[in-house]
Amino acid sequence: MASSAKVESNGEDEALEDEEVEHFDDFTIASTWERFISEIEAVCRQWMADGPNNLLKKGSTQLEISTNLYKVKSDLKCDNKNYSMEYYFGNSNHGKVVDWELSLHEIQLCFGVQEFLVIAPQSISGVILDSPEASKLLSAVAIALTNCSSFWPAFVPVHDPSRKAYIGIQNMGTTFTRRFEADRVGTQVPIKLMHLEGLYELFVSKFAYSSADIPTNFFKVHFTMKLTFRILLSDDDDIRRADADTIESVQENAIGTHGKVQWDDDCPWTEWYSLEDPVKGFELIASWSEKMVESSLEMAELENSSPHEAKKWILFPILSPNITDNTIGNRVGFSSQLYLLIDALDMSFQAQFMEDFVSVENPGSDNLKSSTVVPPPTVIDRVLKELFHEGKKSPYFAKGEHRNSQAIKAAPVDSLFAQFCLHVLWFGNCNIRAIATLWVEFVREVRWCWEEVQPLPRIPVSSSIDLSTCLINQKLQMLAICIERKHQSIEEFQDCLGSQDPESPRDEDDGPVSEDFSIMQMPGENFDGKSDSHLSSEDEFESKVNLLKDSTKSEDLISFTDQKSPDSMRRGSAGIVGNMMLLNSYQSMHAPFTQDVPLMTEDMHEERLQAVEAFGDSFDFSAQLEKDILSSDMSAFKAANPDGVFEDFIRWHSPGDWEEDSGPEDEDLPHGSATETSKNNWPPRGHLSKRMSEHGNLWRQLWNDAPALPVSEQKSLLDPNREGEKILHYLETLRPHQLLEQMVCTAFNAAADTLSQTSYGGLKLMKTKMEQLYCTMASVLKFLQGNRLSAESEVIDDLRRLCVVFEHVEKLMALAASLYRKLSQAPRLSEMIFKDYYDFYLPRMGTGSSGSKFGTEFNKKQLVRNHERGVISSMFTPPTASQSWRKVLSMGNLFNGHEPILREIVFSLRDRVNGNHYADSTPTAREEEIDTHRMYINGTSNDLRVALSVTSCD
Repeated sequence: MASSAKVESNGEDEALEDEEVEHFDDFTIASTWERFISEIEAVCRQWMADGPNNLLKKGSTQLEISTNLYKVKSDLKCDNKNYSMEYYFGNSNHGKVVDWELSLHEIQLCFGVQEFLVIAPQSISGVILDSPEASKLLSAVAIALTNCSSFWPAFVPVHDPSRKAYIGIQNMGTTFTRRFEADRVGTQVPIKLMHLEGLYELFVSKFAYSSADIPTNFFKVHFTMKLTFRILLSDDDDIRRADADTIESVQENAIGTHGKVQWDDDCPWTEWYSLEDPVKGFELIASWSEKMVESSLEMAELENSSPHEAKKWILFPILSPNITDNTIGNRVGFSSQLYLLIDALDMSFQAQFMEDFVSVENPGSDNLKSSTVVPPPTVIDRVLKELFHEGKKSPYFAKGEHRNSQAIKAAPVDSLFAQFCLHVLWFGNCNIRAIATLWVEFVREVRWCWEEVQPLPRIPVSSSIDLSTCLINQKLQMLAICIERKHQSIEEFQDCLGSQDPESPRDEDDGPVSEDFSIMQMPGENFDGKSDSHLSSEDEFESKVNLLKDSTKSEDLISFTDQKSPDSMRRGSAGIVGNMMLLNSYQSMHAPFTQDVPLMTEDMHEERLQAVEAFGDSFDFSAQLEKDILSSDMSAFKAANPDGVFEDFIRWHSPGDWEEDSGPEDEDLPHGSATETSKNNWPPRGHLSKRMSEHGNLWRQLWNDAPALPVSEQKSLLDPNREGEKILHYLETLRPHQLLEQMVCTAFNAAADTLSQTSYGGLKLMKTKMEQLYCTMASVLKFLQGNRLSAESEVIDDLRRLCVVFEHVEKLMALAASLYRKLSQAPRLSEMIFKDYYDFYLPRMGTGSSGSKFGTEFNKKQLVRNHERGVISSMFTPPTASQSWRKVLSMGNLFNGHEPILREIVFSLRDRVNGNHYADSTPTAREEEIDTHRMYINGTSNDLRVALSVTSCD
């Protein structure tokens, strides 16, 4: 029992001893200050253990100024004060920092360090105003880094935030320590420090024994310099500062912006709006290579050197902040108005006719009160005048169409309806009432042109209708043709009345010749098909015959009425068809003038197709639909060939339905003229095809019923009066949503075609983006082409998203055009700057916001090659006398008379460490030099910032 009790007592003693060990008090961190140092040390050890690669995986933040600079952050607390410690590092922290590297942090640039720590209070100012506190905080960080055996430099922001002042320290081993200090003078910079000579002496004074030694001793100081020049190409300061008399005269002679030359005056969108120049100017950074300077006199000479002597030129474009601002209030250009047009489309389902939106009694007008702005009648008259009266002076051209615009069912950009849509975008605020008002007046003007037989402007009169365009444009094309036919019939009637006047007899040989004569072929030419033109009167045909007799040699002329018989008269012949002969008559076959095929718009074709589907797909029913055309051709053929038979018509009209019989005697025929050869083989041998030989064939029935009438005596296949009135009825009763659907398609297409006409130097990225825009537009707008849109449709949201895409492309086009105008002689620079901005802007495309996930500032710079320096130099035009008088030039190194806006200098004094007796115990004990003194100077004539780093042997 005693032994067991003894064992138990021993166990209790051991437990007590373990408990005492667990409660061991470490008096090295007893104070708050010591615990603060320990906390800093723990964080730094964790960062050092992770290394750059693991820190990148753990969510470090990349800085915008560089793609190879990251930071991690840790919050600390000491004496109820919160601090933030940040560690800045890169993917590779080896090598030396280049002085003028463009992606350096300001601390890297000021002190020549690579990776570093910054510890600052968590306050509004972010700086430590109390000097003892700053020194104490820096000491704590230095102790913690020494305990970690880390050589990271540490910095603490001090003084006022505007001074950008720092103090710092870096442990470089057991012996060397580097101290840092930076401060800034914002006003009243001493004149001596405005010049290189004074700045050199300031640096030398940091290590010279006395100021008296500076002029007499020569110090081998390493020097490098970077100058920044700025040119504002769209600055209005000179205009505002001009003489009062000049300003008054400009204001009297100019209204709005017409008295001032804009940067985009030659851009295609200037007719509709003017854009702010996205490229405000350029900054040129000229940097000199490092050189050795031994006296202040050398610095005085360097101040007179030209930037042309600099080793490197770097160009940085100054862009307008609005180019990346996608908020609604800052939208300009076509995209801003297209947004409004889509809103009008969304409201177009509230009424049945466009006049309902104009009327104040519209039951849905309560929803329009917020957007009922309608321009006054004077504005309406001006728009109609530009469309109809001035449009006559600008004939239709298809020059502005992009090759991909055919995929969009819209009116061409130069057509009447497209110009109407573009005017609508800027009419009032493009609300539904303003659109309805202008549309009603537009249709009235179109009706006036119809009733007064006046040609429609910007509508080409052709023999066909472009079915790839929207239906309204097709209707206007059809109406233009009807007006032309109507005008021709009026002229024919007047000519007929004039021919009956005995006081003005008509000479057959000198009669007027119609413009249609240009399409009539000479006799003897091959007429293998029917003509697309027709004659309006028999008298006109006779005048053409007389003209042919006067202009053709008698031996080559074959009369239109050869071998006439007393009881048969040939009429409406366009000439002989090659060497073809009639079957039952020893006469040449004549091709007749025929009527044009009746023109049809897309809806008319659809009606005809529906009729075909209703009757079936058999040949007879299809031919029945075309019997008017076929009967007209047969009548004209009979008139031109009085002795012709049905087989002759088939041989001319449908050669595939005539099968020739060949014999061996055809090979022995003598060679001669076509007519003689044909006569030797008369009558032609052959027979009709099986299709045409069938009993009850529709073609033969039509042939038997068709009278012998030339086209001048036939009823026109196209009734211009009836078709014209039908078109006007369509325009006047068009449903609002159907009108707005076609307007949206046409407005998008016309706006894109207008942008595509911009000269931007053939930038491949811009060209590709425009092609992508057309593809996107075609895929979205196709839902508006089949009348499938309904109220509250998802297509409206798709159209709004399309506006966002259009806005981005429009901004890129403006930038491309501006760069091309400024750097047309340096295309490489223009292309590279645009590519950099395109890559910067690409994440925003397709979104309507500029969130924090995107870069906020564009800071890409481009190296200027030697052959491009002349182009950049020409931008910096010498200042005028008044500009030079206003400016007091306080700094040297002028560039075409322009003073640098910023001068940056790095002085350094170097020494070798291998001769030092502490060299073996330092991390830099190698055959190289270290900067014992380094000074970075950044400033202008009104601002000076100095950063000094000194390495000492403690």
